[in-house]
Amino acid sequence: MIEKSAPDPTRGAAATRLHDALTAMLQQQASGNSSPALTVTALCERAGISRNALYRYHPDVLQALRDARQHRGGRCGAATRVAHELRQENAVLREQLAKLAALVDHYFAAWQETRLLLQRRDRELAESRRAAKVRVVSIAPEHRSN
Repeated sequence: MIEKSAPDPTRGAAATRLHDALTAMLQQQASGNSSPALTVTALCERAGISRNALYRYHPDVLQALRDARQHRGGRCGAATRVAHELRQENAVLREQLAKLAALVDHYFAAWQETRLLLQRRDRELAESRRAAKVRVVSIAPEHRSN
């Protein structure tokens, strides 16, 4: 037979302290007073419990802390929004950079091919001049002085 253990009185007190500490921290944030950041460490120090106890026995308070950090207005919300917009802009810029790199590769390959074709043409022209033994003839009339 399984016996039910009596509820732990310290667990209820810890939950109350955590809720009170979180409420106080949120009120300080809302009033604009200089307060510690909404972190697990700050909450645990203020409530006087360990982080392990928070994670193990009070997931509801932990979730409330996470929600408060995400949904509180002001600078954090604006900073999160700006960070999201910057990430989107960076993604677009990376895509454009990849396209530009592909264009540079394409134009470099085209330049190399054109350079080789011009060198070959110059070589062939020089060989045909040598083979034809072309002499340069002046077409300007000669002036004879008597």
